[in-house]
Amino acid sequence: MAQPARKHDTPPATYADLLQLPEHLTGEILNGELHTMPRPAIRHARASSVLSGKLAPTFDFDNTGSDGWLILFEPELHLGDKPHILVPDLAGWRRERLPSLPDTAWLELAPDWACEVLSPSTASKDRILKMPIYRAEGVEWFWIVDPEHKTLEAYQSSGGHWILLGAWGDDDVARIPPFDAIEISLAALWI
Repeated sequence: MAQPARKHDTPPATYADLLQLPEHLTGEILNGELHTMPRPAIRHARASSVLSGKLAPTFDFDNTGSDGWLILFEPELHLGDKPHILVPDLAGWRRERLPSLPDTAWLELAPDWACEVLSPSTASKDRILKMPIYRAEGVEWFWIVDPEHKTLEAYQSSGGHWILLGAWGDDDVARIPPFDAIEISLAALWI
């Protein structure tokens, strides 16, 4: 599991701490603590890549109107007052909320949808630390993809809580909000 890189009696981590990380590590700042992890394993990369490839043609690439989406792979998000600096595996914004991309290295507008692909070293962090941050910062839909167990869970924020919309696995074919206009065959996500 990814461990925080600071003790509770030290000052909160800063963006400068992220910039000093070695190239082989990815970092995030969650609740003021620096969390580091190695680059994802191939199973993780496969699930992220295939899922992006299934969603983008219908919701991003071919849909340039105000009802479309901007879907990004591993965007850097600076959310909240602290701020939290998160890097979801995938995130999407409705074009009506984000009609164009800013000229910065990060986004300060919370996505409408975020997806985390679990790795053995990040599963607890994604569920225990990041999931509540996403909800508190206004993310409406959240997906958790677990390549090891071949599952996808979908949640929607409602009344300050995550509501489980469903869980699918193995070779299920499903229509999953907010992208339920298409069927997603989960079998392609797994190696």
